Amino acid sequence: MATTTLQYVILTSIVAPIIVMIAKYLIDKYKNKPDMIADTLKTSDLIITELDHIKDEFEADRVWISQFHNGGHFYPTGKSIAKFSIIYEVVGVGIDSIQTSYQNIPVSLFSKSINHLINDNNICIPDFKDDTIATHGLKYIAEESGCKSSYFFAIKTLTGKFIGILGVNYTKKKSKLSPEHVHLLFNHATAIGGVLASHLES
Repeated sequence: MATTTLQYVILTSIVAPIIVMIAKYLIDKYKNKPDMIADTLKTSDLIITELDHIKDEFEADRVWISQFHNGGHFYPTGKSIAKFSIIYEVVGVGIDSIQTSYQNIPVSLFSKSINHLINDNNICIPDFKDDTIATHGLKYIAEESGCKSSYFFAIKTLTGKFIGILGVNYTKKKSKLSPEHVHLLFNHATAIGGVLASHLES
């Protein structure tokens, strides 16, 4: 009986501190773990505020951001399907939203325009009806979304990874932005890339 009691005391003196240590580790782990929902909402607020600012500053009718993501796998290879979705959007009064229409879109459907953005960082289309302006396969999209003019900018991380697109649409009337304005919008896209990259890496 004494031996059993001694074994119990020894076992307790060893196991108890281990249990306390494990419990402390788990508590600290979950206490210090970033709140994904709160972090997502904070990022969304920052992005939407930036898009509202762009809409007002450049008198646009619709401003949106699409992001690339994995949308499933090919059969039978199991290779990931690259897709994009419009994640953020702001629109002016009386302007239709296009966000729900552009979810889980295969990148391959827009390979021409996306390749151009990878290499040149922007696509400027001040007038979709001007046949002398290259539309990079986006003309029918303009007809569907009611765009008269559109400007697109690659969103990249600081390391150059292409993660999304900033779109600035004009639906009420055509708008030819100056090179200075195009450069400013590119700077906005760069800033947005920094915010999105920080969120993706957190």
